[in-house]
Amino acid sequence: MTAIKHALQRDIFTPNDERLLSIVNVCKAGKKKKNCFLCATVTTERPVQVKVVKVKKSDKGDFYKRQMAWELRDLTEVDAKDANKENPEFDLHFEKVYRWVASSTAEKNSFISCIWKLNQRYLRKKVEFVNVSPQLLEELPKAEESVPSGESQIVAGGDEDALDDYQELNAREEQDIESMMEVCEYAISNAEAFAEKLSRELQVLDGANIQSIMASEKQVNILMQLLDQALAEEMLQSVKEQMDQISQSNRLIQISNTNNGKLLDEIQFLVNYMDLSKGHIKALQEGDLSSPKGIEACINASEALSQCMNVALKPGHEKLMAVKQQQHLFSELRDAFARRLTNHLNNVFVHQVTLLHTFQFYRSSCLSLPGHDQSSTLSQHTAELTLPKHSPLHRDLLRYAKLMEWLKNTQREKYEGLSRTYVDYMTRLYEREIKDFFEVAKIKMAGTSKDGKGKFATLPRKESALKQETESLHGSSGKLTGSTSSLNKLAVSSSNSRRSQSSSLLDMGNMSASDLDVADRTRFDKIFEQVLSELEPLCLAEQDFISKFFKLQQNPTLGENVDDSDGAVHSRPPSEQRHSISEKDMVRMMMNKIFQSIETELNSLIALGDKIDSFNSLYMLVKMSHHVWTAENVDPASYLSTTLGNVLVTVKRNFDKCISGQIRQMEEVKISKKSKVGLLPFVTGFEEFAKLAEAIFRNAERRGDLDKAYIKLIRAVFNNVEKVANESQKTPRDVVMMENFHHIFSTLSSLKISCLEAERKEAKQKYTEHLQSYVINSLGQPLEKLNHFFEGVEARVAQGVREEEVSYQLAFNKQELRKVIKEYPGKEVKKGLDNLYKKVDKHLCEEENLLQVVWHSMQDEFIRQYKHFEGLINRCYPGSGITMEFTIQDMLEYFSSIAQSH
Repeated sequence: MTAIKHALQRDIFTPNDERLLSIVNVCKAGKKKKNCFLCATVTTERPVQVKVVKVKKSDKGDFYKRQMAWELRDLTEVDAKDANKENPEFDLHFEKVYRWVASSTAEKNSFISCIWKLNQRYLRKKVEFVNVSPQLLEELPKAEESVPSGESQIVAGGDEDALDDYQELNAREEQDIESMMEVCEYAISNAEAFAEKLSRELQVLDGANIQSIMASEKQVNILMQLLDQALAEEMLQSVKEQMDQISQSNRLIQISNTNNGKLLDEIQFLVNYMDLSKGHIKALQEGDLSSPKGIEACINASEALSQCMNVALKPGHEKLMAVKQQQHLFSELRDAFARRLTNHLNNVFVHQVTLLHTFQFYRSSCLSLPGHDQSSTLSQHTAELTLPKHSPLHRDLLRYAKLMEWLKNTQREKYEGLSRTYVDYMTRLYEREIKDFFEVAKIKMAGTSKDGKGKFATLPRKESALKQETESLHGSSGKLTGSTSSLNKLAVSSSNSRRSQSSSLLDMGNMSASDLDVADRTRFDKIFEQVLSELEPLCLAEQDFISKFFKLQQNPTLGENVDDSDGAVHSRPPSEQRHSISEKDMVRMMMNKIFQSIETELNSLIALGDKIDSFNSLYMLVKMSHHVWTAENVDPASYLSTTLGNVLVTVKRNFDKCISGQIRQMEEVKISKKSKVGLLPFVTGFEEFAKLAEAIFRNAERRGDLDKAYIKLIRAVFNNVEKVANESQKTPRDVVMMENFHHIFSTLSSLKISCLEAERKEAKQKYTEHLQSYVINSLGQPLEKLNHFFEGVEARVAQGVREEEVSYQLAFNKQELRKVIKEYPGKEVKKGLDNLYKKVDKHLCEEENLLQVVWHSMQDEFIRQYKHFEGLINRCYPGSGITMEFTIQDMLEYFSSIAQSH
């Protein structure tokens, strides 16, 4: 504690010309312990001021700071709680009662004792000490009372213990006293006689001193001068004390004037900032909430009321009776206006939404009126694929936006109740509108065929089967009316039967089906785009309205506790503490509730489109991706962006399922053993798919998904072409590979799909390889004997026989060569080529039109063999004059005439 006293004196009181006399470590009674120090101090300058100072450690704990101070003259009572038992608690009564708990009873007693002594010395108005032990309240010694206050040992010594100090005898004085007492043996036994003796001796000494002084006139004059100076000094001291008292009085007058000025300022402040005009009060109590002027008046009044209630009062203002009355009046006005506003807005919600419900009910009920023609009703209903606009409702309610903001800031529970009411009403309204809207979309999407009279015709089916299929397609979307639901079922069944041949790569080559698909898919694409285009502004408009009407643009203030300077803890309102989620999350929660049926209905519509035609997933992927991208650019965290993103996952899953289904169908292809293969259906189907996909995905955001699908499909096409070629019995393997890879190469070359460039080159390579293989295998050796003869010649040369000496070999002389050449006259060669052409014609299909290409390649191969034979004749039989029975020109004419004849 000594170190703390030293630190406090050095850091806090010395800079303020004060001295620390006593210190006690305390905390407030009944609260969380936050220790501080109460210090008793006096000023070093006159007039002396005595204070009780509260000192506490800083928040960081590295230094002390002066927090509060009281004048000792303002202290009216000190209550030590118990005079007989040790109790660390005590109260100090200033302008209010401060209850403290000391760290120890000894510190408390020391501090109270110091306060008592300071009170006795410096104050005229005595403090009342209650429940204090009498031992602590000892009178000060008379000698100390005679000491001037400015020279008190308390001030000089800086410690309350100085009040009880006395001047001890030094060693010499003790020795003199002992010597005197030894001379008088009875000093101890008869103190009275010893005292009389000492008195007589003192009188003798005094008389001797006076006589000695009086003996000298000079000394007498000096003594008189000293006495005159003493008297003058005493008068000056008296004047100084009187001047100090006058100074003290003047200071008190100045303080009083200053306090009066501050009091006037405080009163003026309260009058200016806590006075609500009668017009505002009347608007809050009776203002018309249905007219624009009345709403504006209520807005101004509510803002003025908020300013009055939120004015920052200074310490002590809340204790004033007038302030309490005003605050009570403001609270009553706030609560009454909040109730009135809440009731009015509830009525507005009910009225507006009821009108819209009535309109929707009337519109729906018209479809099922008796005598209403079913076909004309459906025609009218399906002609309007639109959602109702709620801009008039939003416009009417936005007039109350500022009042909603006021309600949000003042009556959170009523604000939240209104938001729940709005969400409940709008949920029912939107659920009906969205359900009707999607029913119309499904009817239009499923499609119906018209007969010659322009009426909508349907195909007969059993009612039970129709019901099961419709329920599987519509999910939880419900029924619009009885007549439209039945027609929807029939339309779906007719659509499914019509598309049974047009939903795979195997059948896309069928142009009659494709022509029908193009029209249906175009209609489907427009319907799906219309659905998304109607939902997007609806959701954005509603979200924008919710944000503006309920004032949810900015983050809220979270509930928390605040510790003010005097140690009191104030909590924020419970409604603010509960409001711990961001306002963006609140908007998203309200939108999820209001439009809870959109995601379900969209998934149901997507399932219907996918069941009608699996290739519809391509359209849906592109459209949904574009709308997701657009919504994310507007607000990545919006309800629309989140919902469409969730639905996009389903669309992408359907797209992947469509691609997997096409691959599976390729793998299941079976080719007839009795007919030639030709172009495989999935090869032509891939061409149609690629053309369709390129048209759909032009400039689409999800082009990467299509490229991945291309890779999977083309690899499946390659693998299954080879599989079919290996299994083919009627058509040679090389023909199957050549024709189909030629078609794939042509398709990829015309479409110029960048991600399939490697596959395009591979297709060209496979086509070329199998073309050459087929030509060589089919053409074989048309001059077989001649070919065997020259193979023997080449063998002799390989064995080391010189080429010009081969003619001397018995088996390969000139005569043998002429015999072999004579066996291949021009007519026989042409006949053999004609048979070959017919054989090739049987192998090749008409669709790919490769007959002339193959025939030209065979011509080139025949000419190559012919030139090879001529070269051997010229080298091995030089000068013999031996030539073939036909020339190259004859051969060209043979090939040309055969091709033209067929």
